[in-house]
Amino acid sequence: MQELYPLKFQPIYQEKIWGGTRISKKFHRKNVPSGKIGESWDLSAIEGNESIVKNGFLEGNSLNELVEIYMADLVGEKVFDQFGPEFPLLIKLIEAKDLLSLQVHPNDEIAFDRHLSYGKTEMWYVIENEPGAQLISGFRRKTSEEEFRKSVESNTFTELLNYTDAVEGDVFYIPAGQIHALGSNLLIAEIQQSSDVTYRISDWGRVDDNGNPRELHLDLALDVIDYSGETSGKVKYSKQMNKSMPLVESAYFITNVLEFDQDLVIDYNTIDSFVVYMCIKGSATIVQGSGNKTTIKGGETVLIPADLRTFTIHPERATLLLEIHIP
Repeated sequence: MQELYPLKFQPIYQEKIWGGTRISKKFHRKNVPSGKIGESWDLSAIEGNESIVKNGFLEGNSLNELVEIYMADLVGEKVFDQFGPEFPLLIKLIEAKDLLSLQVHPNDEIAFDRHLSYGKTEMWYVIENEPGAQLISGFRRKTSEEEFRKSVESNTFTELLNYTDAVEGDVFYIPAGQIHALGSNLLIAEIQQSSDVTYRISDWGRVDDNGNPRELHLDLALDVIDYSGETSGKVKYSKQMNKSMPLVESAYFITNVLEFDQDLVIDYNTIDSFVVYMCIKGSATIVQGSGNKTTIKGGETVLIPADLRTFTIHPERATLLLEIHIP
């Protein structure tokens, strides 16, 4: 069997009422559909939105097919034992030209009971922002289901919400149950469980081009929301040049930030998992021991198979990666 290598995938674009054109312009992407593009699903195993390989001898194969064929060699023994043929993460770029809906996601137990799905814990890395950009994450204070329901019915719920400034480099951790909304004029990287279950609480009175409002799910949302009190979800972290530094560690994913301007020898022998690189800026070349080379540049996502444990990464200029794997 031929040697596995860093895998790149065709982006899957999602038009959204709140989207724009920043993803294509920021990262000089070609063949992006016209319209309000809100999301680019860059690594997905969601049914109907399965990522397709675009490089190397596996070009044309879906992510799901590769997991079935290569199993632990692709995802790691522990990961395959836990998830079987299901790839456990969904990796996106999101442009919020306008404010997203106020929403919440269920945890694993509720999502499985209601939708036969995983729950949705996620994190955001702010890639770009306009001055004054904000997002909503959690409540300003402890509240209750009854109080929140009444505030929605009386359209005074914004008084309970926690608004937080969001600037380039900020990181936010959004566990299942935390009410949230991306504000306008933000471009972010999102790492999340492999789930597309969202309960929309308010869409701010917005309608589509045909004058129709989007569906709301208040009754489903009320018993999954965490009402326990103030939390912005903002993560404090440190960066050190040429060293992988921790951002978020959860039961669902671990994300580090790696900023480098010199060749690095990477050793993943202690990680029993695939690794995902999201390139936020710069460009680099991944060089395997066999000599095989794979480039990665700003706005690209690469899946490093679990079987590829050591390699060298050579930056063309100062480069920043998000480094993601399963605990």
